[in-house]
Amino acid sequence: MPMASSRCPFRGNGWKSDRMPLFKDMPNKLRLALALSFGAGLATWFLPALPAGAASPPENNWPQFRGPSGDGRAAGAGLPLTWGEGANVRWKTALAGRGRSSPVLLGEALWLTAAVEKGIVRKRIGSDDMQTAEHVSLRAICVDRGSGKARWEKVLYEVPNPDPVHWLNSWATPTPVVEEGRVYCDFGTFGTACLDASDGRVIWQKQLKLDHQVGPGSSPILWRDQLVLVRDGRDAQYVTALDKRTGETLWKTARPPIQAGSGNLKKSFSTPLVIEVNARPQMVAPGAHWTVAYNPSDGAEIWRVRHGNGFSIGTAPVFGHGLVFFGTGCMKAQLWAVRPDGQGEVTESHVAWKTLRQVPVMSSPVLAGDELYWVSDDGLATCADARTGEIHWQERLGGGCLASPIASADRIYFFRQDAKTIVVKAGRQFEKLAENTLTGTVVASPAAGRRELYLRTDTHLYCLRE
Repeated sequence: MPMASSRCPFRGNGWKSDRMPLFKDMPNKLRLALALSFGAGLATWFLPALPAGAASPPENNWPQFRGPSGDGRAAGAGLPLTWGEGANVRWKTALAGRGRSSPVLLGEALWLTAAVEKGIVRKRIGSDDMQTAEHVSLRAICVDRGSGKARWEKVLYEVPNPDPVHWLNSWATPTPVVEEGRVYCDFGTFGTACLDASDGRVIWQKQLKLDHQVGPGSSPILWRDQLVLVRDGRDAQYVTALDKRTGETLWKTARPPIQAGSGNLKKSFSTPLVIEVNARPQMVAPGAHWTVAYNPSDGAEIWRVRHGNGFSIGTAPVFGHGLVFFGTGCMKAQLWAVRPDGQGEVTESHVAWKTLRQVPVMSSPVLAGDELYWVSDDGLATCADARTGEIHWQERLGGGCLASPIASADRIYFFRQDAKTIVVKAGRQFEKLAENTLTGTVVASPAAGRRELYLRTDTHLYCLRE
């Protein structure tokens, strides 16, 4: 059942999913609801350089959610146009539990997270459709990129009676981030871990407790020697940077004041994007009521814009044509375009355009050339002029979408919840190129690289290649 884009997704709708043991078959599979996937972004030129001889071309890697440039653009061409259960599937690997994190790719391996749960009970808590568990096992998984076989699986946290999460969310939603030699896995309030990417050995762990109310969502990003985390909970809202080598806190900056009668209206789940403006870095981090740009070196605020009373933002920002594009989340979702060259509060001076037309709460937009593309939670795709916001076309895709679209060469890939992918030609005229079907349900956003598309369904991880 698709969700209307004008509604907050945390309102009790659900989809069912099979759960399977990690990389094993399990009879009597449990049918449980899917979790939302949340976006993360990081400009690739801020990732640490790989050692000489160890690096693979950037277009082969997808080191964090939404790819090398942090905005859903797959470098180069060559992603498959058509596929199905019997065609262009290089490998298919069974997954377990629930984890709506995306896979991340570097070299000859990929990594993702999962939560294996026991004693799930669905129940209403306040106005939210929630689930509790007797126990969850939070895990990191490394998969061989060529064969799809598990290289290693590491249990990071055993959590009895964990904080409840929304029926659509999971205990393993944030996407990891990987660099040469290390992978960083975040589970929100349940813990953050830095692992040796080759064998899963724990290098350091840290816990930053937070009341997410409906479970974790924001993903970590890397900038220079920092691992940056956004913690926008019901009880506290801040951005912090950890020393990626040790896990020690380097800086912590509180969010702007949020005038809301309930802590529920203060939470958010977006992930920041590091951009360059006038040869200086900025880290743009949407949150409840405010979107803020920080100096990633020390967390000092550069500018802020008040986007209304929006909260529970799942969309990640995108940058291009001198504009930052971001969604405003629940209440009435809007898409804003802001010039990032201001100082202080810039709500009255630097907003280039905004629209309320079929804007998603969860999935993120993607920029391709002069056009910006997005898809509402209930599956209405839009193409607009990125510089002005003028709508070129809007088309229904035939099903709801929570995963974020990908742009590759002259194509835009939209991923429906029913595991159908609609491929359209990039441009001002709508042209459908293909409709591809897999088994299961898709909520997690995909990864791409080396002419391959990696798609996570409710039960499996697929490698698709023509």
